[in-house]
Order: sequence, then C-alpha cells, then structure tokens
Amino acid sequence: MTPLILALVAGAVVGLALGGLGGGGSVLAVPALIYLLGFTPAQATTASLIIVTLTTVTVLVGHARDGNVAWRTGLLFAAAGIAPAMLAGAAAGRLPQSVLTLAFAVIAAAAALRMLRPAPAGTADRVRPGRAGAAGAGLGAVTGFLGVGGGFLAVPALVGVLSLPMRRAVGTSLLVIAVNSLAALAARAGTGTHLDWAVIAPFTAAAVLGAWDGKRLSARIAGGTLRRLFACVLLAVAAFMLTDALL
Repeated sequence: MTPLILALVAGAVVGLALGGLGGGGSVLAVPALIYLLGFTPAQATTASLIIVTLTTVTVLVGHARDGNVAWRTGLLFAAAGIAPAMLAGAAAGRLPQSVLTLAFAVIAAAAALRMLRPAPAGTADRVRPGRAGAAGAGLGAVTGFLGVGGGFLAVPALVGVLSLPMRRAVGTSLLVIAVNSLAALAARAGTGTHLDWAVIAPFTAAAVLGAWDGKRLSARIAGGTLRRLFACVLLAVAAFMLTDALL
C-alpha cells in the first residue's frame, strides 16, 4: 500500500481508540509511524503528539457538550504534569533511538496488562489534590518522554485514584491528554526534528474522523469488550517492538 493509504488506515484506528476508550491512540500511532511509514522513533514520538493533540481536542468538544468532563479535576491533574512533560520531552531528544523503542515497548505492555484487569467502579466526582498531583506528574513524564498522550494511564488513574465514574473519566482524560501533549510539544519545538507533513496531515484527518466513530461505537459496545480487544492488539505491538529493540 502507498504511504497515503497506510496513513489513512492507521489514523482511523488511532482515532477509534481515542474516541472509544479516551486514550490509547498514541500507543498505536508511534509504532504505526515507525514500522509502517518509516519514521525514526524521535520523529514518530513528535508526530504522534501533533496527531493526538489535534484529534483529542476535537473529541473533547463532544464529551464536554455531553457533560462528561470534570474540568476542575482534569485541570488539576493536567497542571501537575506540565513541567514533567516538558522536562521529559527535552530529555527524550538526547537518548538513543533503541532506548526510546525499548521504553515504549515496556510501557505499552504494562498498559495492555492494566487494561485486561477489571476496571474500578468509580463512585464519585471528588478532587483529591495530593493524589491528583502525584498521578498527574507521573503521567506528564510518560507523555513527554515517549510522545504518548497517556490516556491509557489517565483513565485508570481517574477512576481508581480519583473515583470518577467511567464515562467522566474517559471525557476528562481527553482534557489531560490535550494539556500534556501541548506541553511536550513545546519542549520539542526547538529540537529540529524533521516531520513529513504529507503523512502527518492525512493521518490526523483520518484520526479525527475515526475518533467520532469511536465515540459512537463506545455507546453501543460494552466498555470491557473494547478494552480487552484493544489490550490484545497492544500486547502484540509491544512484543514486536521489544523484539525489534533487543535483536
């Protein structure tokens, strides 16, 4: 297939994950950019941040309109991650590509295993500043270092640590992803990484459209089924990247 077709197909899958699960799209975007479209790990992580930021903001509007965004909780959570995201983003550009690939594979595998566990019930919309700050800082560091939005980690944290109901956790995670991704992009702005916009533009357009489909799909299919399916794909991607980094 041509790079344009590959970008459109990969973008649609990334968008489906973001729209349906409130995260996880960037965990697929990075390997797709590397192995399907020929980006280096440094280029892929930066391009992923651009794609995920634009897609996330688009879907966030719909979740906000439905009342599924806990703004105070999400902004507190995201604010704690801004500085770690910028610091980690600056550091990532100075590391060998094999290290980035290995770290990404480990994080992807951990996220997949976490998603295979039953989701916490989430009972109330309560802000716990200490917990929100600690979880947000850790998520920001992961976002900046690996070029991922972090929704696959944000949703479990918002449900399990901050006790948000699942629907509000999904919507709120999009706010967190947008803020962290913008901070990480700001840190990478002066690195001089070359980006192929002929690939990034159609990839992003397909992701935006896919995200809206994912949002509609999530209302029809049980969340547990979507999580398990995504986790299995993620485990396969992590195994492939781990093998590639070590051999």
